[in-house]
This record gives sequence, C-alpha cells and structure tokens, in this order.
Amino acid sequence: MGWAIALHGGAGDIPRSLPPHRRDPRLATLRRCLDLGTAALRAGHPALDVVELVVREMEDCPHFNAGVGSVLTTDGTVEMEACVMDGNTMRCGAVSGLSTVVNAVSLARLVMEKTPHIYLAFHGAEAFAREQGVETRDPSHFITEENKERLRQAREANRVQIDYTEPIKGQEAQAPPEDDNSRIGTVGCVAIDSAGNLATATSTGGLVNKMVGRIGDTPVIGAGTYANRLCAVSATGKGEAIIRHTVARDVAAVMEHAGLSLQDAAARVVAGVPPGNVGLVAVSAAGEVSMVYNTTGMFRACATEGGRSEVGIWPDDDDDGAR
Repeated sequence: MGWAIALHGGAGDIPRSLPPHRRDPRLATLRRCLDLGTAALRAGHPALDVVELVVREMEDCPHFNAGVGSVLTTDGTVEMEACVMDGNTMRCGAVSGLSTVVNAVSLARLVMEKTPHIYLAFHGAEAFAREQGVETRDPSHFITEENKERLRQAREANRVQIDYTEPIKGQEAQAPPEDDNSRIGTVGCVAIDSAGNLATATSTGGLVNKMVGRIGDTPVIGAGTYANRLCAVSATGKGEAIIRHTVARDVAAVMEHAGLSLQDAAARVVAGVPPGNVGLVAVSAAGEVSMVYNTTGMFRACATEGGRSEVGIWPDDDDDGAR
C-alpha cells in the first residue's frame, strides 16, 4: 500500500500553443504543491490535513480558478465554493457563495467539524466564517485584472465559459488568441496516508460569467468531490455535466459493484461523460493513482511512496513529466 497523492489545476481545451508565461507558473505551482503534500505525507500527517494544506496553497495562487484569481459572475463578483471529505468516516463539509473567505477549503472543513450539517452557502456560510474567526478579506482581494478581462470577453460573446478556452459559437474555425487569459482551472487534491486514511478536497470560483447564485459540482458530494474506504476523487471540468453523471461517486461505485481497479473504474466513468467535459484525479485504498480526462489536457501531478512522480498537462506528458 503506502501513501499516495494526486492534484489537479483544472481540465479543458488547453492548446499546445499555450504561451510559457501562462503555462510555466501553473506547472511550477503544481510541482511546489506536490512537494509540499509529499513532505507532509512522509512526515506522517493525516490525509485530510494534507489535502487541505495543498488546496489552500493553490487557492492562494492567482493562476488558478480558486481563492485569489476566482473567475467572475455576471455581476462582476466572486462566488467561491469548496468541499472536503474524509473517506474512512465519510464525514464531509461544503461551502458555496463565498466572497470574503481567503481559504474556502478550510471553511468547508470547519463546516464538517463544527456543525451538524454538511453544506452552508452564501450569507449563512459568510456568517459562520466570521463566527469561527477565519481569515477574510474585502471581495476586491480576489478579483484580478485578468479575470475582469475574461468576464468582458465572455459578456461580448454572450456565453458562460469554462475555465479553459472554448471556441465561440460560429467561430469554431478561429484559433484562440495567442495571449488568451481564460485558461485557469479549478483545483483539487486527493491523498491516502501511511495509515490508510483517504481524503479529498476541491475548490473553485466556478464559471466565467455564471449567473449569480449558480452552484457547480465542486461542493456537491458525489459529483465533483467524493471519498469512501475504496477511493478518494476530485473532479474538474464542466460542473453541470459532472453533476448529471455523478462522476466522483460513480468511480467508487464501479469499483465496488463491478470489481474494477481504480484506473479502470475512472476510465469507464470518464468515458461515459460527453467528450470535453471532465477530468479527475483519484487515489485508492491500495495506493493506486489515476488521473483521467476527456478534454485536450488537464493540469495534474502525482506522487506515490513507491516512487512514481509526474507533473503534466497533455497525454504525452506522462513520461516527460516524471521526476
């Protein structure tokens, strides 16, 4: 068995022409967070602590669509959401509609540990954050100039936009701008520690130009985030599709009811979702790692006690990204 960890920074239509100044900071953050999580697991920290630690770091990075750098709603506001789940106990916590909480993932954990509930949202979640004394900032803290431009482009195109660039309807033949700013992603982490505890955490700002009040897959247990004694899963992509297909829970269900390995179960579930909609990272109780997607790419990284270590974006990065 042994410990294992995997994390993602979003999946989508990620062209290979992605400029280095857009690509490299995200890969560097993935490597840094992978090293951080790996060091924590080697030091004997519980899986739940590790996934929270890693996702907090990614929320603090403006290059991803979570925490600082979250994409904007139709009103130009931020509405962040996050979820955590402990596989062995199946305790979980989720939050939505946050506009001032610095680390949504930590508030989700407090919902799990300090309330009789699973899910708090909007004014109630913000009030709970103040009650718990978690760090908050003015909403402007989370809004970047890049995301203002992303919203402007989405409004002009009259579309709700996934984290990564998609062709605008009627303009499919046109290549995306060389310096397009819409390529950032939801973040997530899954881990199993040396004691066999499984955990998952996911955090996002949602979709560019989403309606105010829209809730995606990230905080929905069984859709974007799920863990039990078999595996831990964090999904990314188009939230509505992930919710419809209950992606994260289905991976565990296929393992349980069809007797498949983690890799085969994840591949089957992702293949059942229309192409271009989903990616996921997962770890199993046996210490296996799976990173599967049906988009052109997914920012991803993993490491295991057995020596596997990868960082990549596109399918053929599996070898190039090994460290």
